[in-house]
Amino acid sequence: MSHRGFSHIGLSTLDLDKTREFYEGVLGFKPVVADTINIKEGGYLRHVFFDVGHDQLIAFLEPNGVPDVPAKYDAGINRGLGVPAGFYHFAFEAGSAAALAEKRDELHAKGVVVTDIVGHGWAQSIYFKDPNGMSLEYCCMVRNLTEDDATIQERFTIPRGALELDDTLSAKVPAAKPARGTRKA
Repeated sequence: MSHRGFSHIGLSTLDLDKTREFYEGVLGFKPVVADTINIKEGGYLRHVFFDVGHDQLIAFLEPNGVPDVPAKYDAGINRGLGVPAGFYHFAFEAGSAAALAEKRDELHAKGVVVTDIVGHGWAQSIYFKDPNGMSLEYCCMVRNLTEDDATIQERFTIPRGALELDDTLSAKVPAAKPARGTRKA
């Protein structure tokens, strides 16, 4: 069997209405499945799947009065685990450096706190959070990857604060090594 990417990523939310407003209204992802699932022992789940492109989906599940499921918990993953924002995050494909810049401006205009564009050498990214506190990224490759890229090695040093993916990230990330390959847009 060949690898075909993700079918979907399933996440949790405590406020499906705010989550839907963000993913549909701010990010522009189309909802493709929305349902309510009754739980025999009590309570119910609300569930929405969004198309993020290339037949790949992101889904959110909101519990309501389900036995043995807490009414409140941290759906942002990182805070709940006590780790930096960069540890668990989800990156959406921007397509090109120009599209990434446009997406950053669009998010900023919609009131989303978003970082400057961060260069990683092989890719560029912007970082922001959803209403659940989930760390998100838009990313685009800026050159073809090489075998050297797949060899684990020290590439640069960053301060600990850069792991928080906040609006000061771009000032903390050093210039990346010169690119060995180029990527056609």
